Amino acid sequence: MRIGYRLHGRGGAPALVLGNSLGTRQHLWSRQLPELTERFRVLTYDHPGHGSSELPEESCTVEAFAHSLLELLDALALERVSFCGTSLGGMVGIALALEAPERVERLVLSCTSAYLGPPERWTERSRIVRAEGMEAVADSVVVRWFTPELSREEPETVARFRAMLVATPAEGYARCCEALAAWDARERLSAISVPTLVVAGAEDPATPVEHAELLASRIPEARLLVLERAAHLANVERADEFTEAVLDHLGQEVPVER
Repeated sequence: MRIGYRLHGRGGAPALVLGNSLGTRQHLWSRQLPELTERFRVLTYDHPGHGSSELPEESCTVEAFAHSLLELLDALALERVSFCGTSLGGMVGIALALEAPERVERLVLSCTSAYLGPPERWTERSRIVRAEGMEAVADSVVVRWFTPELSREEPETVARFRAMLVATPAEGYARCCEALAAWDARERLSAISVPTLVVAGAEDPATPVEHAELLASRIPEARLLVLERAAHLANVERADEFTEAVLDHLGQEVPVER
């Protein structure tokens, strides 16, 4: 399976992978990249069936997404990386830390969950988009991504992300919904052995704060940060605070030019 990706920043810097939320593409991280690339070689990529990434022939699972990412890391000769993921991207980060802990330096899990509730909700959403297309779910999804405050102050941001969602191939989105329906890592979280920061949006209706609290309570020595005035895409809505927290957790100094 071909995965669409881009490498940003200085060759030879420590590697950082950014994982997207469901229905978004690599542009999700545009507010973080300028600062992150000062310290890291940043890999952004698209989930299967999103952007320029192909869909696999077999069924989609979060664990399979993590293995596909490992294959990409092998192809790029990135032996050890830090990982920061939002929503579905955070779940891939959890799976990566469980399946290949030797490949993960540090982990940031943003607005994500070890379990999203009854799978029927996700299988129904996959049915809808297959039958009616992405427009059928766009408004109900985007309203959960941002607070009313941001929607008033930055309508162009909301419009841009809505267009990104609608442009997602329906089958790719549906297959990822089915992966979310099957996802449940609650009983495995204690096996995560890498330093972990859990970030929540205080007004996130998709993965509420209690989901983050469960992650932080079960992952050994994990830290929890709740960003006020943020919904599901907290890295967009509270970009400065989010980026500062990620850089603090990852702990890399800006390289000195010689």
